[in-house]
Amino acid sequence: MAYQQGQWVPRTTLGKLVLEGKITSLKEVFERNIPIKEPEIVDILLPGIKHEILDVNIVQKQTDAGEITRFKIGVIIGNFDGYIGIGTGKSKQMRFAIDKAIADAKLNIIPVKRGCGHWRCPCGTPHSVPFTVSGKKGSVCVTIYPAPKGVGIIAGEIPKKILSFAGIKDAWVVSRGETRTTMNFALATYEALRSTYKFKI
Repeated sequence: MAYQQGQWVPRTTLGKLVLEGKITSLKEVFERNIPIKEPEIVDILLPGIKHEILDVNIVQKQTDAGEITRFKIGVIIGNFDGYIGIGTGKSKQMRFAIDKAIADAKLNIIPVKRGCGHWRCPCGTPHSVPFTVSGKKGSVCVTIYPAPKGVGIIAGEIPKKILSFAGIKDAWVVSRGETRTTMNFALATYEALRSTYKFKI
């Protein structure tokens, strides 16, 4: 198996197994509980993954040479079919900050278990979360409830975007705390989705 997007030389055992074609899916990576330490692994195993910028901030740092201004970017990645990641990156140039954030998000990619967890919906298709899950980041708490098919995602802009990237089409989302802090809101939703694999149903 040849990597088509450059001369990538894997530094980890997982990277070598992926490049040699001995591991062919992210599902297998998570089943083996192997940490992903190279973003190129996701490029190979999940081609066509999409990303979107969630947050843009300008941060300043005082040094002996003066004040340094850098961009801090938050992004979300996903395949709209059960995988999602969130990452941040800093750089003096926005383009490099975005690249760093995307690479970070690939290292933080997680599987999202989907199902039909609402008692009023007997369809059995994976359109919602399988059970109620919650996540917290900073002062922000997010709880995601299963919803019947056709309800859509009843949530604010940030969790709605994240659930869509994960491939969830129907859910009720309740949040509390300082939700104006975009990245904490996003990460609380991300932690809630991570919880779908912490419980067995």
